[in-house]
Amino acid sequence: MTKTHRSELLMPAGSLEKLKAAILYGADAVYMGTPDLSLRVKSKMTLEDVVEGINYAHARGKKVYLTLNLFSHNKDIDKLPDYVETVRKVKPDGLIVADPGVFSFVKQAAPELELHISTQANVCSWQSVKFWADLGAELCVLAREVSFAELKEIREKCPDIKLETFIHGSMCMTYSGRCLLSNFLTERGANQGACANSCRWKYKVHMRLKDGTLKELLLTEENLELFEFFLEEECRPGEMMPIEEDERGSYILNSKDLNLMPRLDELLSIGVDSLKVEGRGKSIYYAALTARAYRMAIDDWYEDPQNFDPTPYMAELNTIPNRGYTLAFHDGRLSNYGHAYEMNWNFASYEYAGILQRVEKDAFIFEVKNKLVAGDVLEFVSPTRRDIMLLRIYEFIDAATGRTSTVVQPSEKPVIRLSFELFDHEDHEELAKDFPAMTIIRKEKALTNEQWNQIKLDFEAGKMELGKEDDKRYQNKKQALIEALGEDQKNRAPKTRRVGLEGCCGKGCNGCLMFWNDPKYEKARTLLSSKKQGVMLESNMREDLIEG
Repeated sequence: MTKTHRSELLMPAGSLEKLKAAILYGADAVYMGTPDLSLRVKSKMTLEDVVEGINYAHARGKKVYLTLNLFSHNKDIDKLPDYVETVRKVKPDGLIVADPGVFSFVKQAAPELELHISTQANVCSWQSVKFWADLGAELCVLAREVSFAELKEIREKCPDIKLETFIHGSMCMTYSGRCLLSNFLTERGANQGACANSCRWKYKVHMRLKDGTLKELLLTEENLELFEFFLEEECRPGEMMPIEEDERGSYILNSKDLNLMPRLDELLSIGVDSLKVEGRGKSIYYAALTARAYRMAIDDWYEDPQNFDPTPYMAELNTIPNRGYTLAFHDGRLSNYGHAYEMNWNFASYEYAGILQRVEKDAFIFEVKNKLVAGDVLEFVSPTRRDIMLLRIYEFIDAATGRTSTVVQPSEKPVIRLSFELFDHEDHEELAKDFPAMTIIRKEKALTNEQWNQIKLDFEAGKMELGKEDDKRYQNKKQALIEALGEDQKNRAPKTRRVGLEGCCGKGCNGCLMFWNDPKYEKARTLLSSKKQGVMLESNMREDLIEG
């Protein structure tokens, strides 16, 4: 593969706002669709949004793929002519389909449209890829179950069709979304994008005594064969579901999220045409920061593939709420490290603080999304600049009224004004260029001891998948989490002292009164003054400088 053949970064667009954010933060292409025929009943895209989104993307040299990947029932057929007639007018760069009947209809009704085969078609082999290519498909989205070895062989045997593979996002513990649990328990169709995530619910195992009473049971090897077993879901107390178990369990599994950043160089090296991120139903924070991390990584690999290191990009992905990360089927057999058996939380040590609504001549207008208190450190994540701009802020000025406060509640939908004068270590003339409207702002989040232990266990599990750690350390982290599960979870703490007025993290944020005035930070201030404007101290040197 040559450098002229670049893999594209394909991001989800569940709304027009998310589309714009994904493109701003580095997506080469986005995929989207209207709720009725695109397998996302919660999608907020209207046909008018689709038209605007395509025009917005094309004006910036980006591509848009539309989803029509439903498996059609008779009731859906009558909708197809109007849908396809509308779609062909807006001229998308591709139409994603799964149903052979829909494929055939579009091929005849709108032969000018480029057809992509959806992951819903479960394409797992070069023979299947060749089948679709012979029918006229331009691209195949491979199933998440395809390993890298299989993908490499498919690339070699099918050089004349574009290939797309998932690199990041939620994983379903059935075959690429073919789950019946959600339909059975809640009558919400998993294959229509309305999945209730039943595999992630908290279940209990019960035993039935001879007198007919039910008791909770701690399963051990000694008692496993002695009882009938039932599941009770936490939101349906008293509703018992009989289950059968073997040595592998009850088949109710909670998958971690797919993250192929540690193996991104392998995918780029064989020339996968499109690298796809899942998540049309996820937040604008997710869309923007996931795009940013992969954009930086892809560009850096093409610049210097021999020295590619995923570590800094993984650190960025860890600021986005997740269920723990896994390589899933990439290396072949799925290991137990790809499952989260203890809890199903979707969280991170950072949270979405807000978004820049607009940039004025001398200030940012900031739409707040989570609670802020005096002394919080805000992280401005630029769509173009690599380093993060930090601001420690002690009061909040309402953009409409000019009133000041020391606490901002998101329920009030506040919009505050951040004067450029607050950024005492930045070039004010560059601020508007580096941090345009729709720039994402994040902040550290205080977590419970239970959550911190989950993060530590997930980190160790990731190293186990990569073959970089021994099992003893992993088991110690697992035991620490188990012990923390029973603790009082009222107390929460951030990783560093960056929330409220608890203290200074020693990083030298804009406006930090403690760092820039306290005598104990004198050595750190001297070093920081020698650095390029806007560059903060690295975490591994801050404590040494403070102690020194």
